[in-house]
Amino acid sequence: MLTEQAREQMIEQQVRAWEVLDERVLDVLRRIPRERFVPESHRFLAFADLDIPLPHGQHMLRPSLAGRILQALHLGGTERTLEIGAGSGFLSACLGACSAQVRALEIFPDLADLARANLGSLGVRNVDVVTADVFQAEFTERYDAIAVTGSLPVYDERFQRLLAVGGRLFVITGEAPVMEARLVRRVSEDAWISESLFETVVDPLINAPRREEFTF
Repeated sequence: MLTEQAREQMIEQQVRAWEVLDERVLDVLRRIPRERFVPESHRFLAFADLDIPLPHGQHMLRPSLAGRILQALHLGGTERTLEIGAGSGFLSACLGACSAQVRALEIFPDLADLARANLGSLGVRNVDVVTADVFQAEFTERYDAIAVTGSLPVYDERFQRLLAVGGRLFVITGEAPVMEARLVRRVSEDAWISESLFETVVDPLINAPRREEFTF
């Protein structure tokens, strides 16, 4: 009972308060047990609006940010979705609840194993966790939705080229202390439109290119 109260407080005081008003998204956050994806040493913080530590200096996304990502992608249940950075698998599970199929890339093998174990323990069958570096991976298909969970210091157009026409890409660009969350839509074979959503700060994607520093 206390867990359910804490979950509802998380949804009402953190997620909804940060303008996540899509009831389908809020319902997914109620149904996916976030605490099952949090390392045991930090489980008491499962419903706090914090970046919970994971191995390799990585962090779980805050519940409010997970909600904004799901709302921005506006998934209807039929999409083939790509996630870059599975972490412990929480957002992967949420994406799976909203999509037909999810491919989730994770660069660290032990985190990929953790995500698979967490998803498997909940009976999630439509999320395939792949151990891979997205900057080395080869792609043979396009996706209806893409969630990049680490920031890109420099925007990389390779992600938008992976979209099917009509597809949506959520991405965070820039460097601390200010980063910009953006939604990119592919509107035709050779045209995309980009919308600025909000400012936030998250860990950079491993091996993401950075701006060259000028020296004098």
